[in-house]
Amino acid sequence: MASSNPEERNSLPAPPPPPPPSNPSSKMSPYVLKLRSAPPNYYYQPPIKPEHTDPFAAPTGPYFFYGTLTDPLMISEILELPEEPKLRPAHIVGYECKMWGQYPALLDSPGSVVEGGAYHVRTTQDAERLAAYETGNYRAEDCLIRYTDGKEPSEDLGYTFKFDGDPRELSEGEFDLKVWLRRMGRHAAAHKLEAAKCEK
Repeated sequence: MASSNPEERNSLPAPPPPPPPSNPSSKMSPYVLKLRSAPPNYYYQPPIKPEHTDPFAAPTGPYFFYGTLTDPLMISEILELPEEPKLRPAHIVGYECKMWGQYPALLDSPGSVVEGGAYHVRTTQDAERLAAYETGNYRAEDCLIRYTDGKEPSEDLGYTFKFDGDPRELSEGEFDLKVWLRRMGRHAAAHKLEAAKCEK
């Protein structure tokens, strides 16, 4: 029963003071506290900033060419090279060619083989020039290039231009580079091609 005497009520001890506010940092992990107090150079910094790469850029590397791009003079004109490049004879397995108008169109065909030549495209600009020449009806796609000249490396992972247009526009047929060169008025290239075959 509570006392009714005012003097007794005044003599009661005062309540204890509230506890001091807690330090938020005292509840943090020692590792977090260490990171907060670390100097700016504490974290790893690569010695050379990695170069930005565009995932949508035309790929560089070995390319397998067939059709009109097996003419070295054509490649030198497209890429504005000071001289004609040397192509390594090669083939790819699992593809076939049909005709899209006067041009060959590369398609998947398990077990089939397409002969051509390989060239190493070193810059994105060159790759984009080749893609522009091929137009939007072709796209660069991964392929395994197998060389037929007996030199090393004997194969390379690279790219080739596959047909990406309307398959209803394709027809059966074979592409003859020499005939095409003459039809396009590129007689010097046709003569050079014929001379190269005679030397073999």
